[in-house]
Amino acid sequence: MNLHQICFLSLSVSFTFLIICFSFCVLTGMNAAVRATVRVGIYTGAKVYFVHEGYQGLVDGGDHICLATWESVSMMLQLGGTVIGSARCKDFRTKEGRTKAACNLVKLGITNLCVIGGDGSLTGANEFRSEWSELLQILLKAGKITAEEARRSSHLNIVGMVGSIDNDFCGTDMTIGTDSALHRIIEVVDAITTTAQSHQRAFILEVMGRHCGYVSLDQTLSFSICVLVCVNILFYLTALASGADWVFIPEMPPDDGWEDHLSMGYRLNVIIVAEGAMDRFGKPITCDMVKNLVTKKLGFDTRSTILGHVQRGGTPSAFDRILGSRMGVEAVMALLEATPDTPACVVSLSGNQAIRLPLMECVQVTKDVTKAMAEGKFEEAVKLRGKSFENNWNTYKLLAHVSPKCNINIAIMNVGAPCAGMNAAVRSAVRIGILQGHNMLAIHDGFEGLAHGNIEPISWAAVGNWTGQGGSNLGTKRMLPANIMEEISLNIAKFNIHSLIIIGGFEAFVGGLELVTGREKYEELCIPIVVIPATVSNNVPGSDFSIGADTALNTITSTCDRIKQSAAGTKRRVFIIETMGGYCGYLATMAGLAAGADAAYIYEEPFGIHDLEVNVEHLVEKMKTTVKRGLILRNEKCNSNYTTDFIFNLYTEEGKGVFDCRKNVLGHMQQGGTPSPFDRNFGTKMGAKSVLWLTDKLKECYRHDKRFCYDNSACVLGMRKRALVFQPLAELKNNTDFEHRIPKTQWWLKLRPILKILAKYKISLDISEKAAMESVIKKRGIV
Repeated sequence: MNLHQICFLSLSVSFTFLIICFSFCVLTGMNAAVRATVRVGIYTGAKVYFVHEGYQGLVDGGDHICLATWESVSMMLQLGGTVIGSARCKDFRTKEGRTKAACNLVKLGITNLCVIGGDGSLTGANEFRSEWSELLQILLKAGKITAEEARRSSHLNIVGMVGSIDNDFCGTDMTIGTDSALHRIIEVVDAITTTAQSHQRAFILEVMGRHCGYVSLDQTLSFSICVLVCVNILFYLTALASGADWVFIPEMPPDDGWEDHLSMGYRLNVIIVAEGAMDRFGKPITCDMVKNLVTKKLGFDTRSTILGHVQRGGTPSAFDRILGSRMGVEAVMALLEATPDTPACVVSLSGNQAIRLPLMECVQVTKDVTKAMAEGKFEEAVKLRGKSFENNWNTYKLLAHVSPKCNINIAIMNVGAPCAGMNAAVRSAVRIGILQGHNMLAIHDGFEGLAHGNIEPISWAAVGNWTGQGGSNLGTKRMLPANIMEEISLNIAKFNIHSLIIIGGFEAFVGGLELVTGREKYEELCIPIVVIPATVSNNVPGSDFSIGADTALNTITSTCDRIKQSAAGTKRRVFIIETMGGYCGYLATMAGLAAGADAAYIYEEPFGIHDLEVNVEHLVEKMKTTVKRGLILRNEKCNSNYTTDFIFNLYTEEGKGVFDCRKNVLGHMQQGGTPSPFDRNFGTKMGAKSVLWLTDKLKECYRHDKRFCYDNSACVLGMRKRALVFQPLAELKNNTDFEHRIPKTQWWLKLRPILKILAKYKISLDISEKAAMESVIKKRGIV
């Protein structure tokens, strides 16, 4: 049975469920999950209840359990924390307390429970479910419920969503709140780093992560200085230059004698300490301990900063809003499909997919990590944390793998429009290349610079603070190589370039294809080539995500928040916002989910005047309630006739007497700014991976100083679900719409129904990729 069939059937049955936010400390992003759960639940015909103050509210009952409405979750996406509160609860840990909670649920006819919290909260929910029958019998014997009430509430269904800034729950790539916490830490570290470099001070920062070093490890990938992980690589300290920093995480303690290696006299700028860091004997490594060590042994002017709960607060990032929304939708679907025999599940993120996993299996793996750490099995602990954590760790271990000089020249260029995160990819590739023993060359101004010989060696120090810088420090142009192929081939020979990394958007993809075509005429082009997608449009075939798109998405989302805020306390108003993206509707769709838009017009989903009229009528009805604002997003090239001005004029005319309109064209502000944590980390991992791949390919393409051409020697390095994969450029041609500069299949189209349902449109909720593609094919008449 597919999802839209489930929704249709649920309208004819009695279905009630309840939402609890439970975490020892609330997290940004929870409200998005609450909003999605409420609205999709109401959409399917269910009654949805809030529980205020976590399990304590469930035990106390009364006003703590109240009916949720569509309007009660309006204007909450941009709010940090959780609007329904959270609290510790000793009562729920007792049988008596859980009996009271069961009584409150039975009296309201609630048999479905959605819990947002950490592993302890979810474990408590599963225990509550496992003893449900026993609790009913206790209530029956005490005369607090009737036999009929016990029969109607014979079983309890549980679904969990994980909220934790530590990202310490096994089974999901990311937990709600983690990305927002990374944003908070990035802001602080960027500010501290400038002081550290300017004043020649060392700063010790303690970040949260009592039992998990994800935040520490992920942040070090984002910093603008070289980072040295203090485990198993101390031997190579001298090879990593004098500005190296350290990170201490619980999963991988430093080797014995780390204190002596730390104090070898090299300048340190920033050292990151997870609050649960320890040595190999289980002794805590604290912020003060490291500070005193650096001050005493090196004589550095040292400062320490404990970030504390600032990491939990603030406005949620675009990623956390979308993650919470997707998990909320999947949670409702899980409850609708649940039977008495269905085990409690947790909604998780796997790549770009929202999936369900058995709750207690994930909890057990999480406990296994703690056990492995206690037993000193640190490599095992890293693997149990999951692929995302392991990939971050492996990226750091690359910094320790110094190979002998091999006189291989790898050139790097940026092509197309600049975007945040390009510099992080260049920095990573340069430093990993140097550590692998290669000579790294910088090509300035794209293919034009390659043709004009604007090429020079680039050193370790030259890219020192590039990670946190937006734009393109190498310079980038849109020119393609087809008409300057001879000049390019001559300079490849002149500068003895053995392989090429092209970082950019659709022009980088097309330029790479043209170089492959040119191999037939120019032998110099028979070199391994990697294209790293980097564009705010997220339109490069072969990758689910592009570097720069997340930063642009956060820019759009924060701008929409400010624009919507201007409507607070004023008359009813609708905002028309134009986003970038060319013909690709990724930014408009995802920003619509993150900002709570009423509609997002994109090229991939054709629309006409009738659709516009329906949207206007929808907003007129919406304005009759307590809601006073509307938000419409339009992708810049979604329709050549229905321009932003046309839509603005239509809404203005049709909304007369009900609402007025304002329009904003965001323009190139979406391409600029400081890179988000995701784009810094993504660029770092992509740059490192590309150099390692080229190192292997060079062995295949050069034999006895002769070049050999292979079809798979020119690839796009892209993220596909959970993995970074290399795909030959030639194989991606068939999945490319060159006229409109977009892939023919795009995974995010399946999220379009969620956007519409959360805006209160009655449509099918089939969010499979197949349904999304069938919809596009039908509307565009694609054969």
